[in-house]
Amino acid sequence: MTARRTLVGGVACAALLAAGGAASAAPDKPVRPPRLTEVRPALPPGQTNPSIANGVAVGALVATYTSSGLGPKDANPAAPAGTPERYIDFPGGTLPPGVSTTEAQAINVLKQITDNLKVQGLTPKDVISMRAYLSNPPGAAAADFAGWNRAYRQFFANTDLATGKTIDVPLGSAAPAPPMLVNPARPSRVTIEIENLPVPGWLVEVEVVAAFRHR
Repeated sequence: MTARRTLVGGVACAALLAAGGAASAAPDKPVRPPRLTEVRPALPPGQTNPSIANGVAVGALVATYTSSGLGPKDANPAAPAGTPERYIDFPGGTLPPGVSTTEAQAINVLKQITDNLKVQGLTPKDVISMRAYLSNPPGAAAADFAGWNRAYRQFFANTDLATGKTIDVPLGSAAPAPPMLVNPARPSRVTIEIENLPVPGWLVEVEVVAAFRHR
């Protein structure tokens, strides 16, 4: 062991002298690099041991925040529990003309996303990536992608990036009108049709990644 340390020390010394530096003894333990990444879970209010966080912020000085998958809130107590209609967030649970149940639930979900981001000091304008999961409405052969896309445009990608002009968007079969939230952000996005979502009655679940910006 002594001979090995002497050899290592000699090599290190020769290298330092060749470089014009001062010789020093080799450390007994490797130097641990500084921690450059912070991971910060966002916990539900009042909870210290939830099974799932509301989301997680990560990066140098906390650069991005990833929400957990969020579904629509229970907004229509007049509808039976576990049905898609239970999650319609319109007065009295009544759908406006041409608005599908998926579209209504998606609007509900994107409101929950907005609230989730707000707690972190973020807004939908900070979203850089999105993943959406759609389930088929009862009796339908496929997920309602058209309804989802209409709801998405109410909160995202509704500003002309060349002129800055707000683009009117339709709600159901109504004529295009100002969106619920003016937002130029166009996150990278994937939409996936799946057989079941974790809560009975959910047709939409969404997760996002948002970037913290210098303000």
